[in-house]
Amino acid sequence: MTAAGWAFDRKAGPRGYGWWYLDALSADGRHGLTIIAFIGTVFSPWYSLAKRGGAAADPENHCCLHVALYGAPGGWAMTDRRRGALRQSADVLQIGPSALHWDGEALTVRIEEITAPLPRPLRGSVVLRPEALSTRAFQLDSEGRHHWHPIAARASVEVTLESPALRWSGAAYFDTNWGSAPLEQDFVGWDWCRAPMPDATAILYNAQRRDGTDQSLALRVGRDGAVTDFELPPPVELPRTLWRIARPTRAEAGQARLVRTLVDAPFYSRSEIRTRLLGQEATAIHESLSLDRFASPAMYAMLPFRVPRPLR
Repeated sequence: MTAAGWAFDRKAGPRGYGWWYLDALSADGRHGLTIIAFIGTVFSPWYSLAKRGGAAADPENHCCLHVALYGAPGGWAMTDRRRGALRQSADVLQIGPSALHWDGEALTVRIEEITAPLPRPLRGSVVLRPEALSTRAFQLDSEGRHHWHPIAARASVEVTLESPALRWSGAAYFDTNWGSAPLEQDFVGWDWCRAPMPDATAILYNAQRRDGTDQSLALRVGRDGAVTDFELPPPVELPRTLWRIARPTRAEAGQARLVRTLVDAPFYSRSEIRTRLLGQEATAIHESLSLDRFASPAMYAMLPFRVPRPLR
């Protein structure tokens, strides 16, 4: 498989961003993880303050490898690092002591991070093996400032952590987003869902834009990586989070229910749900994001405890 689309050497312009996203659940359902490599850490209070300062905020001066572990043991790391921590090439993205490397067959993520707010080492490796690579990318806004590419919607993962000691394997997903403007400038919020099944993966992406328009995608990704559209299922409202974040989704015959909340933040939720798509029931990962909440001044007082920034 070629590296086309991974674009670890892609540059983000002033006030822009790029991220590479991996999520996975263990085969036994006990564990899960999310990894996001950011250039222009879009949910960093430090980058948001730089953009609000009116200057041409440098995304490379705000890079991060975010890691979240679900189940026991859990863990959270999201250190916003300065531009000296960043190294980029077509196949390698290094952020501080952590790095992503694509060798043409597998993506290896080497994790060397410290958790927050309680500092503990988070160290080990994650190896993702795509079943196939997809080439179809999507524009998310009407002006062409924001893009999304589901690179490997069908993949397997092997997790080997040294700290905490943890080993598991399961199904996984990998994509990338990039843009030339802050998310909160062009979006009110969005929700997203990916549901793996034996013969395909269903992906739902619903974006509420600042210009008053919406975009709703319903995509089927086959075992060969081909991405095709299918008819939008009817909307379903899952229970709100403890922070009162709405969790809208879509499912056939309204058949969607919450299994567990993985992340419950003041402006964001990630959840495990059971849903029905493409005529099948499936366990899915669901996300919901409120960018109005994120843009609230209260967030800048709360986030530094979860997103520290080293002095150098």
